[in-house]
Amino acid sequence: MKQIRDGSIIKLFDKTPEPQRGRDVVCPHFYELKWAYGCPYDCAYCYLKGTFRHRLVDGRIHPHFKDRGKIRRHVEEFLAAQSKPTLLNTGELCDSLMGERMSEPFSEFILPLVQGTPHRILFLTKGTHVEHFLAHPEWTKTVVMSWSINADPVAERWEALAPVVEKRLDAAEAVFQVGYEVRLRLDPLVPIEGWWNHYLRVIDEVFARLFPQRITLGSLRGLASTRNNVKDRSWLEYLSESSSWGLKPSHETRQTMYTAVMKYLRDAYDYVDVGLCKETLRMWQALKLDWRTNQCNCVL
Repeated sequence: MKQIRDGSIIKLFDKTPEPQRGRDVVCPHFYELKWAYGCPYDCAYCYLKGTFRHRLVDGRIHPHFKDRGKIRRHVEEFLAAQSKPTLLNTGELCDSLMGERMSEPFSEFILPLVQGTPHRILFLTKGTHVEHFLAHPEWTKTVVMSWSINADPVAERWEALAPVVEKRLDAAEAVFQVGYEVRLRLDPLVPIEGWWNHYLRVIDEVFARLFPQRITLGSLRGLASTRNNVKDRSWLEYLSESSSWGLKPSHETRQTMYTAVMKYLRDAYDYVDVGLCKETLRMWQALKLDWRTNQCNCVL
């Protein structure tokens, strides 16, 4: 099944064909639950600024929420049609927690619809508003929580409106302690001066608080539409290599960073549940990872 009705609410993300060439990016297909779009955090390298370039206001994609009645109808139709357990990603076009301060929080709307089915909902976020999840421990079998984190200097420079990384980890730790599955995206890795010490520090902070079910690593991805519509262009200086998903830092730089992070995770924490986000076939091969079986953030 590719989509429900017009695909405006539930659609299979299949923009990445099976890789054939070294520059082709790997991205397993997954279902998007497109309940909203936009984000309050205005990160400098956010691809939404290209995806929704015609909706930019003062350089930002302000949050927009879709009709709940339509969402309910499409979700119910999906649940009736899809028997195979599926992870529905609510954070591909927005921050998944940006609806938690509404009079009817998005979590309290969507999760009763899915609870008790074989399907799960992925909340991908830089946010901290997890109060409703803490109040509903019965949701733990239905929800996968995933936080995008970074080294502090990277977050401070290019994610200035998002909660600081420490606060994101506070929220992740809180839901982990009551039984939610927590995944992390250390993405994008940026080769700033002294990057290794900064990333080592955030990894140590993670494992002092929780044991993530999965960690996905990624690098800067500069699609042409993104590069042409961002106001803060300072991060573009790191881009030099072409791929089927925009420009990236050089292969050598990315491989050095991935290798160092993966080795530290393995040596310091005996942790190997690591995937890559929209990385080239050449990189998967260089790191000796099997892209066909290795799991990343957006799939069960």
